[in-house]
Amino acid sequence: MIKIEFTDDEIEELHYQRFHHPHPRVQQRMEALYLKALGYAHQDIGRIVGVSQKTLRGYFRMYQAGGIEELKKLNFHQPSSDLDQHQETIEAEFKAKPPKSINEAADRIEKLTGIRRCPTQIREFLKRLGMKRLKVGHIPAKADPEAQQEYLETKLEPRLEEAKQGQRHVFFMDAAHFVMQPFLGFLWCFARIFIQAPSGRKRFNVLGALHATSLQVITFTNEDYINSQSVAALLRQIATTFSDLPITIVLDNARYQRCYFIMDLAQELNIELLFLPPYSPNLNLIERLWKFVKQECLYSTYYETFEDFKKAISTCIDEAQGKHKRKLSTLLTLKFQTFDNVTL
Repeated sequence: MIKIEFTDDEIEELHYQRFHHPHPRVQQRMEALYLKALGYAHQDIGRIVGVSQKTLRGYFRMYQAGGIEELKKLNFHQPSSDLDQHQETIEAEFKAKPPKSINEAADRIEKLTGIRRCPTQIREFLKRLGMKRLKVGHIPAKADPEAQQEYLETKLEPRLEEAKQGQRHVFFMDAAHFVMQPFLGFLWCFARIFIQAPSGRKRFNVLGALHATSLQVITFTNEDYINSQSVAALLRQIATTFSDLPITIVLDNARYQRCYFIMDLAQELNIELLFLPPYSPNLNLIERLWKFVKQECLYSTYYETFEDFKKAISTCIDEAQGKHKRKLSTLLTLKFQTFDNVTL
């Protein structure tokens, strides 16, 4: 029998740590010592905590050696690898050119170090380096990260701050062109599924303006082309509906938007047009809404008629503040990705 004396403060601390320590193994140790302090028999403690008597005695000796702080120490065995001594070299190699597969990584590591390991060992080694298998993203080749950052800091963010304080309406405007064709997505299924492909190339155009804080969407739609007259109609609608505060509209540099007719009309309506830097879709919040609409009602879905196709899109947009508000509130945050470090 291992005899241990506990003070009231130690018992109280053991009781607290058995529930609140972040690591489950430490919680288990605290539980064992707490039951010991309450006078439970060792066999009962082992059964309640779920450890052997040998492990239990180890916990008690840890406590005798260093008290509660000793119980908190986690000295798990960390297997070493011959690759560890080449870690810096491998890191530099893979930062410069990430491997496309584990097999490629294994081949390149062998060329660098002369050490051959199986795919499972290579995968674990890469994880220890902090690497993950991530899908490659893309940005326009002509995008200017410095111009984007300056635009964010000096133009967009100050106006968004006013919008958050209820001093300005900020909208993100863009057009989406939905062609009636199959939008192929991923499904959990028992066998590959095929959807019907409608004939023709009918197109449903949506010019939308997304309110930065309320997420209200104002739209103008047609089935032929979006032009300056379409933009003018949307500007007039926004100016009429949101006349209580200054209005800023963030938009790209499409010709039908950056023409004298639209710029003069915006000035007449007291609307500020805040044009994005060239090739900066990542700074236009409404781009995320268009992606959401495709995922929500178009991917892996067949519509028999063009009217059904249009209705599905319009309904999805109309429900942005209702049915889809919860999903969109996390998607349409006012945080924008910039690309300071572009590789490959």
